[in-house]
Amino acid sequence: MHFNFLSTDKGYSKLGLILFKHENPIISLVFLYLVQANFSLCFSIYFNTYIKMNIYNFSAGPACLPDPVLIAAGEAAKEYQNSGMSILEMSHRSEAIVSLFEETTENLRSLLSIPTNYHVLWFQGGASTQFSMIPLNLLPERGSADYIETGSWSSKAITECNKIGTANVIGSSKESTYSYIPKDIKQNNDSSYLHITSNNTIYGTQYKVVPKVENPEVFLVADMSSDILSKPIDVSDFGLIYAGAQKNMGPAGVTLVIIRDDLVGKNYRELPTMLNYETHVKKESMFNTPPVFSVFVVNETLKWLQNLGGLGTMAAINERKAGKLYTEIERNPLFKSPIVEEDRSLMNVPFIFSQDGLDDNNFLQFCDARGLKTLKGHRSVGGFRASIYNAMLEEGVDTLIEAMQDYKNS
Repeated sequence: MHFNFLSTDKGYSKLGLILFKHENPIISLVFLYLVQANFSLCFSIYFNTYIKMNIYNFSAGPACLPDPVLIAAGEAAKEYQNSGMSILEMSHRSEAIVSLFEETTENLRSLLSIPTNYHVLWFQGGASTQFSMIPLNLLPERGSADYIETGSWSSKAITECNKIGTANVIGSSKESTYSYIPKDIKQNNDSSYLHITSNNTIYGTQYKVVPKVENPEVFLVADMSSDILSKPIDVSDFGLIYAGAQKNMGPAGVTLVIIRDDLVGKNYRELPTMLNYETHVKKESMFNTPPVFSVFVVNETLKWLQNLGGLGTMAAINERKAGKLYTEIERNPLFKSPIVEEDRSLMNVPFIFSQDGLDDNNFLQFCDARGLKTLKGHRSVGGFRASIYNAMLEEGVDTLIEAMQDYKNS
């Protein structure tokens, strides 16, 4: 006997759900085999129902994405809005894609309460391009800007600024391997802007309160690549915000820029067309072919956040997850945090062994066997790093804590 309705994925799922309510999974497996005469399929259903381990991806970026977002992405990759075409092959000039960009921008405006005098731009590539675009567009000839150095990415931004003007490093924690956020800073009155990196992916520090600019003619610029959308912010505190999507907002390939209207079109120098913010403002991110699929995934992430309850709800979840993990690091005699407590990141949690002679790889293998992936610290610092962005489930953090406790007792 052969049931034709089993030839679809939905049929398999429905039958599997019914049969696997049986208290004895072996009986269910044998019955499926006899009915369908397809052992590989039966084993696959049995494996995914009873044996398959949950995988928790603690990668710093690209990072894990919410399951509903991944499902929507898979469906759109097959066919988008009953068009008969994949979203991957649709023109960015088509009505459906123009509408997608408009919806994505409006969803972001709603979540972040972006004032009307700010533009939202979607760029190809990563945030590193902004290290150059910002001074090119916003720094006068022979001008200077203040930078606070809190890690590798802010250091790279400083290097690029110095190719165009002068970067005044008014605070740095480099001497302590970036283990804290410098707060004793003196801003320069003749600087055009103050640049910060709000969260430091590698070293695990984060601004809890952003610095205020002292000169009303100066504006704040922030690289928010690794904590954008993790909590509510007041966009009006900033002249420009930029963020690569691949940590907390979507996949690699798209970068967000939020720029105040009066900062567009400064024209301090002759700029390449593609490196001029005014080009992209006038064309509403459509001057050239934009990263359509990446923006689609960002939009699905924004909708997921809205359904969750918004950024206030997300912030509470993030605080709870990080609080649990830091509590275990402090409690467990095997581990310690290298970061000053008041500056510890809620997104990237580095930790190290508290004593010499212990093998990092042994603990990483121990975690890997439990489905805890990508916990190795950055090559420049070693140890371990748990990136617990928005999409990291709380049960993933709980499983990591359990592994830390079991490793101590092993």
